[in-house]
Amino acid sequence: MSLEPFFEVPLVVQAHVVGALLALVLGPLAMLRRRRDFWHKALGYGFVVAMALTACSAAFIYSLRLIGPFSPIHLLIPVTLYSLWMGVRLARRGEIKAHRAQMVSLYWQAIGVAGLFTFLPTRLMNELVFGGGSWLGFAVVAVVGGAFMVWLTRRVTGQAAGPAGAVVHE
Repeated sequence: MSLEPFFEVPLVVQAHVVGALLALVLGPLAMLRRRRDFWHKALGYGFVVAMALTACSAAFIYSLRLIGPFSPIHLLIPVTLYSLWMGVRLARRGEIKAHRAQMVSLYWQAIGVAGLFTFLPTRLMNELVFGGGSWLGFAVVAVVGGAFMVWLTRRVTGQAAGPAGAVVHE
């Protein structure tokens, strides 16, 4: 693992990575705090700022040019910004259950799913973690993505693993 590739990319990519890593850390810290206390709010606003930095900086990253300078991943920018706005709005209106659902969903979709794909070959996180050119990124995406799909399927169907792996209905 080397940080050298991080310092070789443009400043906007560095800002994007820093924002995403801050959001990766601040999100769970805010979620684990007691609701409505000072630290929950401070960490939550830190998460919002970090995600806004991540989304806004993404608008200026054009490494995957499919539609002019843009790619389909650029569609996540307005979705992320809207989700942030809606999450803060819901909290201010006192709709705490909806706020929590909005922010948790944003975290898992933006940081979990989108972040997972940064480990694919030719992407910066692959270079930082695996030294670049490594196909281990595909393994990471397949294993984590597969585990997530199993968890999601069991959650949706109401199943859980019982003793010795037997499936039981909750």
